[in-house]
Amino acid sequence: MGSSIVWIIAALGALVASGPRLRAAPAAPTPVHVRNGWVQGTSEDGLTTYLGIPFAAPPVGALRWRPPQPAADWSGVLKADQFSASPMQHLDAWMGPLHASEDCLYLNVWTPATAPKAALPVMVWIYGGGFTSGSTAIRSYSCEQLAKHGVVAVSIAYRVGPLGFLALPALSAESPQHVSGNYGLLDQIAGLRWVHDNIAAFGGDPHRVTIFGESAGGISVSMLAASPLAHGLFQGAISESGGSFGPTRTPPAPGENVQTLANAEQDGVAFMKRLGVSTLAELRALPATKIQEAAGPMGSFWPVMDGWVLAGDPYTFYQQGRFNDTPVLIGTNSDEGALFGSPPSSDAYAASVRGRFGPFADRILARYPATPDAWRQSSMDLMRDAGFAWGTWSWARLQAAHGKSKVYMYYFAHVPPRSPQLYWKNATGAVHSEEMVYVFQHLNQAPDLPWSAADRALSNDMAGYWTNFAKTGNPNGPGLPEWPAFTTSDAKVMHFTDAPHVGGVANLKDLETLDAYFAWRRTPAGEAAGKGK
Repeated sequence: MGSSIVWIIAALGALVASGPRLRAAPAAPTPVHVRNGWVQGTSEDGLTTYLGIPFAAPPVGALRWRPPQPAADWSGVLKADQFSASPMQHLDAWMGPLHASEDCLYLNVWTPATAPKAALPVMVWIYGGGFTSGSTAIRSYSCEQLAKHGVVAVSIAYRVGPLGFLALPALSAESPQHVSGNYGLLDQIAGLRWVHDNIAAFGGDPHRVTIFGESAGGISVSMLAASPLAHGLFQGAISESGGSFGPTRTPPAPGENVQTLANAEQDGVAFMKRLGVSTLAELRALPATKIQEAAGPMGSFWPVMDGWVLAGDPYTFYQQGRFNDTPVLIGTNSDEGALFGSPPSSDAYAASVRGRFGPFADRILARYPATPDAWRQSSMDLMRDAGFAWGTWSWARLQAAHGKSKVYMYYFAHVPPRSPQLYWKNATGAVHSEEMVYVFQHLNQAPDLPWSAADRALSNDMAGYWTNFAKTGNPNGPGLPEWPAFTTSDAKVMHFTDAPHVGGVANLKDLETLDAYFAWRRTPAGEAAGKGK
């Protein structure tokens, strides 16, 4: 997903971040000890919550644009009863009462365990936001309902925008690995290392960790599944609308968002010039707010193929068996593209297809026509499939063919009740991110909407599938319709409509057309096209 749509992802937060900042109840349980010191949480309704625990040193001053460093020890007992600051970003009204700071590397824990020996499975949430926005403090990301299913839930913060993903030749030169640009992903990995080292104190099992995320969070999960730096830090992965399997491309496009380090560095040089500085010392001396303002609300920052965190083309790595082989639960929504809108006209849509897909444009337009009665929905369907569905389908096929662990694939098509204020209120399918309220069981956060018994049953089922997967690597359990694994010979998919049912791969012919395009992109001619030649 390109920078032109990041603000729309941010706008979605307005729908789920309303209301007061979530705070834990005042009851004070016995403090627990982690490697840096004692932590005091709060308890209510059978859960103990710990908010704002530092997992790395503040990435400020000389640590700006460096890999996360270990958190300092503290004396006494750390009172962990409110969320920390969100990472630097444009905090428009959609973020409500939240505030942003460079000092943002904190995590949160919700646990039903009453003793460390409980050794419960762990779910680690990674937020979305186009790698330009996001926060663990967004109300809809609170994990208390999932934790009540018998898991320890954790949410980790990571740097976004220019402070999280700026690449520069000078930054690469000072790096022992000679790379730059993936600081936000390194934050996620540092958070997972903290979980591995400390979660037992909260009753979690460090050897049963499932990472899960949506949109940029789901893309992060996909990237971590292919990153050698994350090896052994998780034993299961859930990605909602987030497979990243396209080749590098300049300029980026949905499904091909990752650039080479060299191209990302040149973008960084241009950004540095806009800031009016010429050295790293000057850049690090600038106020974070000035850097954020220069990036603009949409930004243009994304993880890069650096050869270290992202060591190579994930599609090729999976074909070679070079990935973190764990069970995965992955899927997309039926009308993802409705969130991102459409071009202003059929001619503009057709021109955008020809500009991106080149020799494949006619085949693409045959599947996603630019005719007067179809072009608007076609543009949104193409965004759905190129940006989300093709990557997820490719992930499922690659893992089924080259991995030992099982794949469970879903297609969320249930249309929830919507506020009449939403510009996508008339979307015919499930819009990007609309599954999250069901997974997190947060229907009650929007009590004015006419939720039905089917909505509540679907939410219970999805939360059950997700937490069962965290417990066993298999989403199935008592009272739930059987969810078969996806295989190369039997591509079964769980369809979430009014009730879960098993079907085939949705929009298969469209995905096959895109598959031919992405295969061409890995030929010499396609590689040249991806470099803007």
